[in-house]
Formats: sequence, structure tokens, C-alpha cells
Amino acid sequence: MTILVTGGAGFIGSNFVLDWLASPEHRDELVVNLDALTYAGNLENLKALQGDARHVFVKGDICDRALVDRLLAEHKPRALIHFAAESHVDRSISGPGAFMKTNVEGTFTLLEAARVYWSAMGEADKAAFRFHHVSTDEVYGSLKADDPPFAETNPYEPNSPYSASKAASDHLVRAWHHTYGLPVLTSNCSNNYGPYHFPEKLIPLMIVNALAGKLLPVYGDGQQIRDWLYVKDHASAIRAVLAGGRVGEVYNVGGWNEMANIDIVKTVCALLDELHPSADGPYARLITYVKDRPGHDRRYAIDARKIERELGWRPAETFATGIRKTVQWYLDNPEWVAHVQSGSYRDWVSQQYGS
Repeated sequence: MTILVTGGAGFIGSNFVLDWLASPEHRDELVVNLDALTYAGNLENLKALQGDARHVFVKGDICDRALVDRLLAEHKPRALIHFAAESHVDRSISGPGAFMKTNVEGTFTLLEAARVYWSAMGEADKAAFRFHHVSTDEVYGSLKADDPPFAETNPYEPNSPYSASKAASDHLVRAWHHTYGLPVLTSNCSNNYGPYHFPEKLIPLMIVNALAGKLLPVYGDGQQIRDWLYVKDHASAIRAVLAGGRVGEVYNVGGWNEMANIDIVKTVCALLDELHPSADGPYARLITYVKDRPGHDRRYAIDARKIERELGWRPAETFATGIRKTVQWYLDNPEWVAHVQSGSYRDWVSQQYGS
């Protein structure tokens, strides 16, 4: 039994691969992991699998149709789980082209390769095959303070080049199911956090900046609200959808944790004060407000009742337990942090937030 994972060296993908191979029901399966190892892809995330015959890593681009065809023909996976994506909104604003190529063209390439592969299967294998597309709640746009959370039936209203590219990929997945019958599943998740998160996103950036005594940049007034999902809970949700999700359906995956960005930052500071106090005083002294980014969505929230009702999934972590584990992980893994903070990463943070 084999699965093909795209983007499996990135933050969410690597956590999924580690979770999958640690799960008793999947310990004997082979994971073929295709990742281009762009700036956020990091083989150190998968260091625990070094020498493990159940994990086959392939460096390559999901837009490379010949490579995808070869991997499907050689390994004959029963499922393709598609994480590979450009995902940082700030980067999509300054350089949208990479997002269109990876998120739109890459998804199209995978769908076409999977369609041809699936069409040639025997009936039993065709019925069992799944193409799982991992997407985001940002495709739904922004919510007002009193709006109900995003349900699977919400209209798409993407507001950034990133979310527009993911919305396009979602529509492609839906179309390949309705037109060709490809057995697809789509999950739209809220903001993830946890181990191996590249320090350009809010939570890891605050942790590594605080530990280095650098300013903690908060966009605008810091009152942007997000629903926070511990990454290992996201991994378990994807396993649940793959195991029991209805073909062609969309499942929203959230953490039931709506919090404003400034409250997230203050929580991280308080945990660091407890776990790794600074001689210079409380870490909150480093909080500084910076100019808001263009088109910054005000609020996201996920209604995750469908996945609970149909598949019995709920997150295991509260925000309090998950953020404590996350901060402790960064404290316990300074070498990982040092290795990902390359010169190009520092240049990027400087460009976005100022010196």
C-alpha cells in the first residue's frame, strides 16, 4: 500500500507524513514524498525518517508532468495527497507569479496525471483511489465581527493573490470530479501552527524574534482574528477524511479557536516569560505595530461541524495546550531554527517589516 504526498517537506506536509507513518494503521505503508524544496521545504523536518524504507523522498516540481507520471506508474499509489503550494500572503502580494504557477498550474498538472493514471486502473482500484486536495479557509474571503463562521457552502470571495490561486485550484479539483469522475476530496483548513513552521508566519516569527531580542512586528491594530488549528490535529483530520470522506465533498477543518493576532502575540510572550525568561524584562516590551499589509482580511473562522458530524473528528488540542507545545518545541530545537534562518530569509523579513 502506497500514498503519494506532494509538498511533504513543508510545514503541514511534513507533519502529516510523520503522523501517517506513526499511526498504527499506516505503519506498513510506503509514503512517496514529492517536494521541490523551495525556501519553505526542509528535509530536516523529516530527519526522524532518515534511513526508513517506508519513506521515499523525490525532489521535483509538481508542474513536471513527466516526473509525476513516472511516480504514479512506478509506485502505484492508492491516494494522492496534495499539500504543495505557495502559501504566504505577503509573498503573493509582492510576487504573485509563483503562486499562479505552483497553485494553479501545479494542481492542474497533478489532476491530469491522476486522471490518466486512475482511468487505466481496474474497477476495484478505481473505486478505492482518492485525490485529496488540501486548501485554505482564505478562499471564502473575510468575515465581519458578527458573521457566522465559514461553512462548506459559503461562496468564494478570495481577496489576495494567494487565496485567489487556491480558490482556482479548488475549482479545478471540483471540475475534474464532475467532468471526469475523478474521486476527489477537498479540505479547507484554518491557520495552522506547531512544530517545523517556517518563521515568516505570525507565531514562529514572534517566537524566534523574541528569543533573539528583536522587535515583534504586529500589522495594523493587531485585531485581525483567525481560527487556530494545531498542525497535528490537521494531520489527523486529513486521515479521517481519507478514510471516510464522501467522494466529491468538501470538509472544513478548524480548531474552534478564534483569537486576535495581538492576543496571540501576548500569549507567546507570556509563555516565553515563563519558560525562557529574558534578563532584559518581559518579552511584550518588544511588541511594535507596523503598517498594515494591503487588503488584509479582518476575520476568518471555520465551522467544523460537518467533519465532526460525518467523520467524528474534533481537534484534540485546545489553543492553550497547542501553543505551549509549540513554544516548547522551538525552545528545544534551536539548531533547526538557526538552519532555516538563511540569509535570504533574513532579507525577506527585513524587506517586509523594516530593519
